[in-house]
Amino acid sequence: MSETLEIETPILAGKPSPFPVPAGCYALTVQEVQHYTDNLFRFRVTRPMQFRFRSGEFVMIGLPNAEKPVFRAYSVASPSWDEELEFFSIKVPDGPLTEHLQKIQPGDTVLMRKKATGTLVNDALLPGKRVWMFSTGTGIAPFASLIRDPETYDKFDQVILTHGCRTVAELKYGEDLVASLRDDPLVGELVRDKLIHYTTVTREDFVRQGRLTDLVVSGKLFDDLGLPRMGPEEDRGMICGSMAMLKDTKELCLSHGLEEGANNKPAQFVVERAFVD
Repeated sequence: MSETLEIETPILAGKPSPFPVPAGCYALTVQEVQHYTDNLFRFRVTRPMQFRFRSGEFVMIGLPNAEKPVFRAYSVASPSWDEELEFFSIKVPDGPLTEHLQKIQPGDTVLMRKKATGTLVNDALLPGKRVWMFSTGTGIAPFASLIRDPETYDKFDQVILTHGCRTVAELKYGEDLVASLRDDPLVGELVRDKLIHYTTVTREDFVRQGRLTDLVVSGKLFDDLGLPRMGPEEDRGMICGSMAMLKDTKELCLSHGLEEGANNKPAQFVVERAFVD
């Protein structure tokens, strides 16, 4: 990790930005950008040596394109031990941030406020047999961090990553990540024994179709995996997605007897309410 990344002259679109780095922010250099669809991309940036976070937390991201830049919450998709920081983002044509963020290229500067926070962390859950990670769209990002962290597999015997998207192409980020982890020297053996990846789409033909919440209600999700319905004794849950998905999935967890937890009160499930535009 770099000693410090609070550079004096940030770069935007390959050129020096006329705006200084705001106080309380890191200026991070873009290392890699990968576009998956017209709506989704990921990027990796340098990480300051002094920056610490727990796998599953989020930070505030911006660009050096204004005197008072727009910041939005982004889950860190890389694990806490990674020497770079990875983010997975939607593209919104008129989004105050993503309209510009989707155009970044290696060498550009991304701003990040110095504090990480969030509820999708292992510490916010009581020990259990299995953890269900319910995600839609870019809501998979915090779980991309957690499934790369050995601590997750130390805490749970089974880790079920569920990911619902509109189209098959939108599943590729998660599919590529899980495939790469099976041969990972740090967690590869744990992933092969403990990680289950369950995907579904809503707008195209696919081996599994339907909203995640509908698949939970019908019981098809559990039947497909050969697992019992959720219960408070053995099951834990983490939820990240759209506002409607959060509400519906939270109600499902409650209906299965799980209690919502927080950093200061661990329980059976947690919800992340931070969003990008």
